[in-house]
Amino acid sequence: MDYVGFTGEEFRGFRDVPREGPIHMLNLVKLKEKADYPDGRTATGAEAYVAYGRETFHILKRLGGRIVWRGRMEFMLIGPQDSEKWDLCFIAEYPSVDAFVSMIKDPEYREAMVHRQAGVQDSRLIRMEPQEVGEGFGD
Repeated sequence: MDYVGFTGEEFRGFRDVPREGPIHMLNLVKLKEKADYPDGRTATGAEAYVAYGRETFHILKRLGGRIVWRGRMEFMLIGPQDSEKWDLCFIAEYPSVDAFVSMIKDPEYREAMVHRQAGVQDSRLIRMEPQEVGEGFGD
């Protein structure tokens, strides 16, 4: 099963996590070879996702968000070798859940989502609580 969006119930669960403060959103994205726009325009999945970023990044910044980490997947050592190969991996930081919700509800952002929906084959979007870096793995 491929995941490119969320349900209302999932969004309520995301909003209802009882913690104030900043959040990190881990984004894992697999792009389509050819974007699938409802109006029939042609682009690659990568081109569509670049358009999505170009049209929404200023909204992220306006709300106090930023990209705190980006990386390129090279090899899956532990995990499904055949199904989870991610083209884009990054962590976006938001000052609060409300900032993220404001972005999702922004009319300009919603309009630009056509590019994300056209270009993404599969994705994971995982809410995380930022923590201090420790000396070991479990602390």
